[in-house]
This record gives sequence, structure tokens and C-alpha cells, in this order.
Amino acid sequence: MVSFVWPRATQADLRPIARQNVLLITIDTLRADALGSYGGPAATPSLDRLASDGVRFDFAHAHAVVTLPSHTSILTGLYPFQHGVRDNSGYRLAAHARTLATLLRSAGYATAAFVGAFPVHSRFGLNQGFDVYDDRFGETRAPTEFVMPERPASVVVPLARAWIAAQHAQPWFVWVHVFDPHAPYRPPAPFDSQYSSRPYYGEVAATDAALAPLVDDVRASARPTLAVVTGDHGEALGDHGEETHGLFAYESTLRIPLIIAELNSSQGTQGAQRKSLLTDFAGFASLDANGGEMSHASARHVDILPTILDAVGQPIPSDLPGRSLLPASERRRSSTSPSYFEAMSSMLNRGWAPLSGVIVDRDKYVELPVVERYDLAADPTEASNRAGRSPDRDRALASALRGFGAALPGARQAEDSQAAARLRSLGYVAGSAPIKSRYTVADDPKTLIELDRAIHRGVDLYVARRPTEAIQLYHDMIAKRPEMTLAYRHLAFVQWESGAVPAAIATLRRAMSAGAGQPDVVMQLGTYLAESGNAREAVGLLEPAAAAGAPDIDTLNALGIAYARSGRADDARRVFERLLTVDTESVMAVENLGALDLARGDLDAARQHFERAVALDPQSSQAHAGLGVVAIKRGDRQAAIAAWQKAVELDATNYDALYNVATTLARDGRMAEARPYLERFARTAPPAFYAKDIQAVSDILRRASP
Repeated sequence: MVSFVWPRATQADLRPIARQNVLLITIDTLRADALGSYGGPAATPSLDRLASDGVRFDFAHAHAVVTLPSHTSILTGLYPFQHGVRDNSGYRLAAHARTLATLLRSAGYATAAFVGAFPVHSRFGLNQGFDVYDDRFGETRAPTEFVMPERPASVVVPLARAWIAAQHAQPWFVWVHVFDPHAPYRPPAPFDSQYSSRPYYGEVAATDAALAPLVDDVRASARPTLAVVTGDHGEALGDHGEETHGLFAYESTLRIPLIIAELNSSQGTQGAQRKSLLTDFAGFASLDANGGEMSHASARHVDILPTILDAVGQPIPSDLPGRSLLPASERRRSSTSPSYFEAMSSMLNRGWAPLSGVIVDRDKYVELPVVERYDLAADPTEASNRAGRSPDRDRALASALRGFGAALPGARQAEDSQAAARLRSLGYVAGSAPIKSRYTVADDPKTLIELDRAIHRGVDLYVARRPTEAIQLYHDMIAKRPEMTLAYRHLAFVQWESGAVPAAIATLRRAMSAGAGQPDVVMQLGTYLAESGNAREAVGLLEPAAAAGAPDIDTLNALGIAYARSGRADDARRVFERLLTVDTESVMAVENLGALDLARGDLDAARQHFERAVALDPQSSQAHAGLGVVAIKRGDRQAAIAAWQKAVELDATNYDALYNVATTLARDGRMAEARPYLERFARTAPPAFYAKDIQAVSDILRRASP
């Protein structure tokens, strides 16, 4: 066999190049040890080749273990306690914040972002500074599913490529966020069969394949491009008993890959030559992956923004905690500067102890009721907790953590029900929990790991249409942790969706009696009361919540619905209009104003509101359904049918739209078209809410039978 000797760089050629393009790729839920260039099991030739042209950091860390706070740190160069975004819900980046996009746009760059999933939706403030922020996620999942809107890398990447291809005069900055490795792991063909026993790595391999054309485009560009690739956090995959991420901050979820390379067309030609050789001798593919520079220096998300600014010749703000990794000296030395990290989701959503920590060189300190300290050089899997073995070292690391002055998260804003539904997935189950003055061993996430597994199990059972088992599991969870608001909310949600309306209301009343009556519980109970014919009681419950300080969006929306249900249309309108002063892009408020217009017969105003809602969110099933009602009232049956079909396509559980399209088609004598809709409605509509309609549909089907 012929042997080939590959040129191998020991130091990447990174230097400031004024007005070079910038490509930032963030891969959601990407473990550092997943990529081939990091010794991982996923086949990632495109990213491995990128690493061979630049530098890869084998000791890089995030500062949070969930999507929104991590991306906020990447784009602002700040720690979570500095930028204020501490979880995936309830927080917004402050208006007019300084971000990488605002800095580069002011330096003459065209800026665009193409993102793959709802946790980085523009509503959370990351769109600041971007000329284009494409967060159209395609199919909107039904709010009863424990999943969120997302689109695969195979959809996101072509959008970015098309935008880049249209740029000619200005240098550009593009952020591409892909979500594919996030649970549930469902890699496309052929990766599904190739990684049938390890689907997470199949998702990583599929992501690499989707990104390859984008990286090839950049290589061929006449203008040099700085490419930065990282993950927002990792994935536990069962390490330390954690299934996904968000609970702990062990290395499996905190350590991330970081690749930095400067690309130009000459490298693209060289890369094509290497690719052809590798095609002929595929067994040597790993040799190319092992090229480039590997840095053992400590690197952090807060270092990315300074590095990019340095690379394009822009000044680095002096108040940033990070440093530029562009100078070779910074990649050769081991930094003794401490790096802060946190995991606050379980405190905010479940009432468990907050987790914060610090990494200094290779020592890692985790502050919890049961303190942890690890020597990552000798124990990279964190198998041996060394806390207490060297009290002096424990105190030094604890002092380094205190030196950050990081306060616990402040009050969070409740999400409107559309956002909450979209975030209700594995790792993103949001709720609110009371903040305690003191947390004990009983509150330590390590003590409560079985409850974490139960939460995930409850989601799995519901998605698998096994609500009875899910309900029993949540009852058991409440028995073990009666103050855990999240368990009550999930139990009530499953009961409500299963048609057990009185049980759902009773569960939320029980939560309030048990001291778990947080604002989101009040909102949920008020909503259920209004929807079940107890609108006056709902008003009495929600009015004080809406009057207290700065009410959250969801409480206002629930109060407006309760007013409407109790015949107080003018009060309802005032509430929805007030909601729009708080959130000018609240789709629900606009939809509800349209519904009030319909109720009073103002079809022009209703149409305008529903069209505005569609403009704000083209995937809004309710807005399309409202346009269908306007059309039918104006006698345009075909337009009504088309609008309702679109509504049902967007949300299979929009039973009102499903009933309307089914019965309208049937009345028009179009039974062949009507039958699938009629049968679906009879089969899936919950009897607790649609018993009479189900009977009517069943009668239509019976009469139409041969």
C-alpha cells in the first residue's frame, strides 16, 4: 500500500485581517468528545478538515448548560450573571445590548443569523444587531406535544448559503445555529441505520454533512473568512445519571468543542486536493483530522467575541471578561484565570438547589449543598469527588467563585402559553419555583436525580399516548416533593389534555394549598377555569395577579380570555391592548382581538387582526382558522376551507378548525374530501370538550356510509 506523508502544522496561522468575513457556527447539544477530530465516534469529515486548517481547543467550556444563556454569553462575551439571561424561559437580553452583531454592523458588516430552534427565537433578544434574523421554524408543533418548533440543518444551511451568495461589496458576519443533536435523537437516512445503536452520534454526523456545503462555499470565497465552530453545551447521555442536560454541570455537558480557522480560496484548493486523496484512500481520513493545531489552553465562550473582534481588526471593549485567542501565546499557555459556570434551571423550575462553580487551571469546584471538587487532569470523567481532602484548596476555589460576585437569578417573566408550549420538551420543561433562603442536602440535584428521571419519563409516557401512567407518575412525584410546582403543572396539563377537566382544576387548587401556587400556577388555573365555564371565578383569581406590579404576559392574556368568557368584551379588549404595550409582537393578543371583532360582527377589523397575526407568525394555526371564519361569514366558502385546511396542517389539535373544514366540505357535497377530516375529528377530538360535535360528525359519517 502506498503511504502518504501529510503536511502537519504545529501552529495555526491566525492573524488580524481587516474586514475579513466571519462565520460563527453553533451546534446545539454538542459534546466535545463527539467529533472525529476530538477522538469521537461520529464521522465528521467537514468539521475535522476545518480543525486541520486551524486550531481546536481540547479544554473549552461553556458557562451554562442550556441553550439560551449559553448563546447569550457567546454573542455578548459576558457571563450569565452579567447579561442576565439565566434560563431558556422567563428572561430577555436587555434592549440595546452590546452584541457581536451590533459591534460588527457598526464596523460596516452586513449581518445575518439563521437559527434552528425556538430557544433562540428573536423574542429573547438575540436578534439585536442583525440585518436579517431568520427564525422561521417551518412546522409549528401542536402545543400539546412535548417538543418544540425546530428545523434541521439541511434546511437552515441552504438559507445561509443563499444569503452569503448575494453579498458582494460588504464583508459579512453570519451566525448559523443548528439544533439537530438535541433530543429526541432521530437522525435522517443513511445516518439512522449507520448509527442505529447510537442515534445521538448519528445526529452529529448528519449535522456535519449538512454543514459541509456551507464550509466549502466559504473556502472558495475571494475574501478571507474567519470560521468559528462551537457547541452551546454538551449532552450527558447517562453520565452521572443525567439523561440529557440542564441539571448538572459535569464535563459531559459543560465542556464543548471550539474550532477556529481562517479560510481563503488557496486553502480551498489545497483542501480539494486532500479530499480527492482521501476519497481514494478513505482509511487515511483520520490523518487529516489530526492535522492543524491542538491547544490545551483553557478556552471559554466569553473568549469568542474578543477573538472575533481581534481577528477583524476591531477594538476589544475593555470591560469584557474574556480574552482573544488569536495570539499564539494565548494558545500555548495555561490560563490561571478562573472561569465561572452555572446551572440554574432546576432551581428556577423545580425549587432545587442552585448550582454554580469555577474552573481554575484543571481544578473544578462545584458549589452545592454537597460540594464537589475534581482534578480534571487526573480525573477527566469526574469519578472521584476530592472535596474535603484538601481544605486549603477547597477554600481557595470557593474564594475564586465568590470573587465573581454572581448573584442568584432575579425574578423571571412568565412566558405566554404559546412560548411555554414550544419550550415544553426534554430539558426545557419550564415552571416557577419559590426561591429559598437556604438549600439543604435534600435539595441537592444529586439527591433528586431519580425525580429528574421521572420528569423525563412522564414526558415520554405522555408523548407515547400513555396518559394514565404519566398521571400516576406525577402523583408519585408530588408525594415525594409536595412543593415542586412543575409536577403539579405537568400533572394538570396531562389531565386537562386527557379530558379530565375537574381533576386538572383540582390538581392546581391542591398546588396552591400546598404552597406551590406560583404565578404560573395561578395563570394555568385561571385559564382552565375560564375555558371550563367558570369565567367569573377565573376573573376573581386573575385580576389581583394582573394588578400586582408588572404582570406577566400570560396572566394578562388569561385575564382577557376570562373577561371575554364572562361577557365583559370591553374589559377583555382593554386587557389585550394593554398586553400589546408590554409585548408589541404578542400573536395571541392580536388573535384574541380578532376573536372579539368576530363576536361583535366587525369582519373588516377581524380580518385585519388575523392577517397581522399571520404576518407576525406565519405558522399561527389560530390566525389561519380566524381568517377561515371571516371568509365563511362573507360567503367565500372555498377561501374558508383553504384557511381551515392550513390551520389543521399547522396544528392537528386545532379541533375547531378541523370540525369546520370537515363539516363545510360535507355540507357542500364533497364527501370524498370531507371523510378524512370527519374521521380524524371523531377519532381524536377530546370528548370532554367536543362530545356534541363528535356525535354530529359520527351522524354525518353514518349517513354517508354506503
